[in-house]
Amino acid sequence: MAKTIGYLVTWTTYGTWLQGSEKGYVKDGKVYKRNEQLRRDNQERLVKDAVRLWAREKKIVEEAIQKEAERYGIVLKALAVCSNHVHVVVGYSGFSIGKIVRQLKQAGRIALKNRGAVGKVWTRGYDKRYCFDKEALESRIDYVNSHNG
Repeated sequence: MAKTIGYLVTWTTYGTWLQGSEKGYVKDGKVYKRNEQLRRDNQERLVKDAVRLWAREKKIVEEAIQKEAERYGIVLKALAVCSNHVHVVVGYSGFSIGKIVRQLKQAGRIALKNRGAVGKVWTRGYDKRYCFDKEALESRIDYVNSHNG
């Protein structure tokens, strides 16, 4: 079995990429096509407006993630904070990917809260893609970096 050398992880802001979305959606690592009824059902269940990050907020989240990664010795290979989602590529570490994602999401949420944001920021869960070789890792780094700028 190949050794994992890194991960691409993606999570979304609350209410912005609902199951059933016209772009499709990912659940448990599987990609599904648009389902308008499912999207409407999920839209009706939202307890607050969808969260979109503006330039200032994206910078706050980016800095918080970078500081948290440094604090735990997590190697960030690439980071893109977008208006409705975050992509990170991290090198393999002794931490579970679940713990890494929890820490990074929490750091972003707390940083926004400390600057006045109220309520839920992120959707539950995340999508992860394993990198088993240098080519896959570099491809995912390029993908994430294409979201910056």
